[in-house]
Amino acid sequence: MSVSLAKGQNGPLDVSDVVVSVQLAAAADLSALLVTSNGKVRSDADFVFFNQPTGPGVQLVPNPGGIASLRVSLAGVPADIEQVRAVITLDDASSNFGRTAAPTARVSDAAGNVLYEYVIDGLTTESIVIALEVYRRQGAWKVRAVGQGYAGGFAALVTDHGVSVDDAPAPPPPTPVAAPAPITPPSSVAPTPPAYNQPPQQQPSYNAPPVPPAPPAYNQPPAYNQGPTPPAYPPAQQPAYNQQPTYNQQPTYNQAPPAPPVQNQPPAQQPEVSLVKGRPVSLTKGQKVTLRKEGGVALTMIQMGLGWDPIKKSGLFGSRTADVDLDASALLYADGNLVDVCYYGQLTSKDGSVRHMGDNLTGDGDGDDEVMLVDLQRVPAHVTTVIFTVTSYRGHTFEQVSNAFCRLVDSTTNSELARYTPQGGMAFTGMVMAKVYRVNGEWKLQAIGEGIQAKHAGEAAPQLGRFLTA
Repeated sequence: MSVSLAKGQNGPLDVSDVVVSVQLAAAADLSALLVTSNGKVRSDADFVFFNQPTGPGVQLVPNPGGIASLRVSLAGVPADIEQVRAVITLDDASSNFGRTAAPTARVSDAAGNVLYEYVIDGLTTESIVIALEVYRRQGAWKVRAVGQGYAGGFAALVTDHGVSVDDAPAPPPPTPVAAPAPITPPSSVAPTPPAYNQPPQQQPSYNAPPVPPAPPAYNQPPAYNQGPTPPAYPPAQQPAYNQQPTYNQQPTYNQAPPAPPVQNQPPAQQPEVSLVKGRPVSLTKGQKVTLRKEGGVALTMIQMGLGWDPIKKSGLFGSRTADVDLDASALLYADGNLVDVCYYGQLTSKDGSVRHMGDNLTGDGDGDDEVMLVDLQRVPAHVTTVIFTVTSYRGHTFEQVSNAFCRLVDSTTNSELARYTPQGGMAFTGMVMAKVYRVNGEWKLQAIGEGIQAKHAGEAAPQLGRFLTA
């Protein structure tokens, strides 16, 4: 039975080999610093990390499904090494431990039996923490829960422990300083103050009233000259347009042609677009497209291609690409009820209408990384919606992914019909990319691009109810 440690507590180790592992929702690295009595390494060989996975008595053991672990052979640790410090470093240095559940560090024996467990709580803004240390005391080995966050950055941590960092980024070159303008000798004519002769658009508006935020309907006929009825904004948002006399002096307001106001139009509504042969549609978030070809012929077989690229990191100790394993899934709903799923664990839906063409573990390569084929004619009549998701199996967030996209392809002609590219990375482990759904017997596609916290389709399913409404 394992023993739970609190910060600062210690316990004896009566085994010859131990394994230090970490459980954490975010992507991270585990490393080890072997230090002497002065708290320093003897040389760079005493630093065990992803680019140097073996040190004296310590080995970094990869974990294909998560964070690597440290195997420590206590008999193999040199006699002048007093402590083996286990360090957790978030992959994303701009993130912090306060954004996820507290990490848990475990010490097990060689057979996998957990001896000690330490929940490292209290972390907030740190992205690096010394989790625990295995240390000598009077000839015997012990383990201590440390939980010391490090604010100075990874380079500062290892250099403070005596590791040399030769390839640290060079400081940016100094910004050139412009030469001072030549001083003009005074003349008999005093120079004109510059503020008076500047064009009006450069005049400092010291006495001008503050400009209110632009209302959504600026390009529509302004309501200023249409009578006493003010624009239909809530009282708290009512801009004081009629109190600014300068607005009615702007000639461009009276040049707009009449058009109906759109203040009450829901912002999420996107115009529905049509598919045109040879011209793929670039979809925006929330936009919809009817799944029929030019001329009104309904599509029958489509494929949803999903792709991404892992972001290559250039660290202090070498460059590498994170093994970001994203998985595409299709979830089939009958109204609000999940009736089937197609994913890496079930490559064909039970009815055979949706097929997954194979799992990609890294995102390497050009084009589609994973493809879902949908035979719209075989989708059962009771299925009203098919939602396409991408989830991060190892817990990496979309902040560590670039060039994510989904695209709709006509399988009959192999021509791309529409493409959606979510903008910017998000601190989520899953993304709802798009859905196809029935409206009056006709199939439509809608781009979604919303983040969720899910590492596989089973975790995604309970969060998809809000996307089922058309």
